[in-house]
Amino acid sequence: MTLSEIKKHLETAEAVNFILPDGTMVPQHFHVTEVGQITKNFIDCGGTVRNEKVINFQLWQAGDFDHRLAPQKLLSIINLSERILNIEDTEIEVEYQSETIGKYNLEYNGKDFLLTAKKTNCLASDKCGILEEKQNIILSDISTEASCCTPGGKCC
Repeated sequence: MTLSEIKKHLETAEAVNFILPDGTMVPQHFHVTEVGQITKNFIDCGGTVRNEKVINFQLWQAGDFDHRLAPQKLLSIINLSERILNIEDTEIEVEYQSETIGKYNLEYNGKDFLLTAKKTNCLASDKCGILEEKQNIILSDISTEASCCTPGGKCC
């Protein structure tokens, strides 16, 4: 989800709820402690220089159990960040404390914001010798009924 997409959702959202990948809800008294843009400059294992930018939201919870972040308040924090930091309309990454700081992608289901798992990957698999995983096919599972090359299929 991009910054412009979350802003659109917040305009009509009744509440700001975040659901973790395991289906549990981030406690409703969370705070958004950071909104910013992170730039990552790096070289992948194949020697290609890369540059990535994401908008970072950091969620945090304290003991103020009566705290609730309203959609309009989060929208105002985002607008302030855009104005002051001149951040771009890029993908959002959400940080949330678990055993360590977890990083998540963000989706919306029409009611709640979903924190979805991020995965690592080799960006230069063609240069590292990582072969594409081949699909195993069991020949007996292949249906020959639709094939024109069956006896009486009139293709030969």
